[in-house]
Order: sequence, then C-alpha cells, then structure tokens
Amino acid sequence: MQLNSPPSQPSVPLILGSLPDPPIQDETCPRRARIEIDLMLLAIEALELEGSEAILQTAKQLELDEIIKDRVTLWRLRNTNPLRRHNQRRALTLVEAKALVLVGCYMARRLTVLIRQLLLAYQQLSEKQLSVEHHFRLNDYLERFRAHFRSRMNPRRAAVAENYSNEKINQLALNLLTELLFCTGTYGIQRYWFSLFDGEVG
Repeated sequence: MQLNSPPSQPSVPLILGSLPDPPIQDETCPRRARIEIDLMLLAIEALELEGSEAILQTAKQLELDEIIKDRVTLWRLRNTNPLRRHNQRRALTLVEAKALVLVGCYMARRLTVLIRQLLLAYQQLSEKQLSVEHHFRLNDYLERFRAHFRSRMNPRRAAVAENYSNEKINQLALNLLTELLFCTGTYGIQRYWFSLFDGEVG
C-alpha cells in the first residue's frame, strides 16, 4: 500500500542563511529597518538607470525571485516603509527583508567603482569649496535621488518634511553612498544587516 507523501514545503533559498535571524519579537522588521532598506534601494535606483528592473534581475540571479517575484511584489515590499506616500500597513518579514538587503548589497558590489568615484568627487569638490554641479555624474545621481525621494515619500510625514530641502536630500543621498560602500567590504553585508537592528534587540 502506498502512503501519501506529506505536502512539500517551499524551499528557502540557501543564500538567506548568510544573514542570521536577530532575536526580535514576531520575526518582523522594526520601523527603522524598513525605512533604511527602502532608502538603500532608492539610492541604487538613482545609480542604475533601470533600477527596478535591475533589482528584479538581481533577485533572479540570487534565486530570490520566489520572494521578490515581480514589480508589484517589489512595490508592496518597499511600501512597508512608513514614510512612503502609499505605505502598505503590513509587516515586512525577516525573510523578505533579507532578500531585499542581499539584492541591494550585491548590486552595490557591482557598483563599487562608481560609488567610490562619486564619494571621491564629493570630497575633492568640498576641499575646493565647489558645488556638486561641477561634477556631472555626481550631480546626476543627486538629481535623480531627489526626484525619487520627492515622488515616493510622503511630505506630510515629519521625518520627510524636515529633510525636504535640496541640501538635506543631497546629504541623505551622500550618506547612503557611504552605506552602500560599507556593504561592499569584508562581511559588509552581515554588518549592514546587524546595523539595521541596533537598539532593537537585547
């Protein structure tokens, strides 16, 4: 007599195991982590001309496309950021957060040379007391980031309103470049992942 086999469980991509689960309640991401992950991806979109498509392609390459299935899924995951205009009132699970972080960090690795060039350009402009308009590629990145930020974030949120000037958004965009570069270093992905939960565990 043939016994019925138990229903197969969906396989968890092995790459997710590179990011340990932090000891937090209900295995969902806290508010700050949701914001920071989305902003990191916003910076990548400002660096990549085909940002959303590149994110989906990277997810497929990392075999994370069962989690980040398509543009709609990506939109829903990123709209768990409470600062978004179309904030989704749903949790971002640790599995979903890991997938987004891994995709973002692997994309940052591919963009390492460009990220270093932009940060070096900003340093040189600052030393010469020149504006960012004097470097085309850096200025282009900042313009694209400002456009993305203003079109997607809700200006009625205090955290958005107080950072709405060109200067504040530019500084946020530059800080995110530094974070992306941090992700490309040795154990950078793991260190970035743990940094998202600073003050949330213990």
